[in-house]
Amino acid sequence: MTEKEYNLCVTEYADNVYRFIVKNLRHEEDARDVVQSAFEKMWRNREGIDAGKSKSYLFTVAYHQMIDHLRKTKRVQLKGEFHDETKVVNHHAHNAKRILEEALNRLSETQKSLVMLKDYEGYSYEEIGKITGLNESQVKVYLHRARVQLKNYLVSPQNVI
Repeated sequence: MTEKEYNLCVTEYADNVYRFIVKNLRHEEDARDVVQSAFEKMWRNREGIDAGKSKSYLFTVAYHQMIDHLRKTKRVQLKGEFHDETKVVNHHAHNAKRILEEALNRLSETQKSLVMLKDYEGYSYEEIGKITGLNESQVKVYLHRARVQLKNYLVSPQNVI
């Protein structure tokens, strides 16, 4: 991969990688750090990377960086207290988004990553397998189980809008 091909890769894929990582980490600064380290690793190894496979390589590296980050931090998310005057009125659109986010957050990190790669980023089973290190059959099984779990949560009576 040449410097020009690397710069083209940054231009074309930076937003997609960032969206994927921030959706999984739910923390923008951490997502920026993970994406930056993925691009840094890609830069260091650019001589051995085929430019045609740069997208797959980048997502693979970013995925593994994200998993490493999750293992290291195991963030504790604290909720601030709300005063009565700062409460937000829930609308149906906000409820649907919140319920979908809750459903995704109930999945394991692997399942959530698979759903995001397949349904949000549009990768094939084979590409997802290369990114995550799973074989194609495992990707299909884990993705099916994740979708069943999502469906069961989303159609439960307390979550139907």
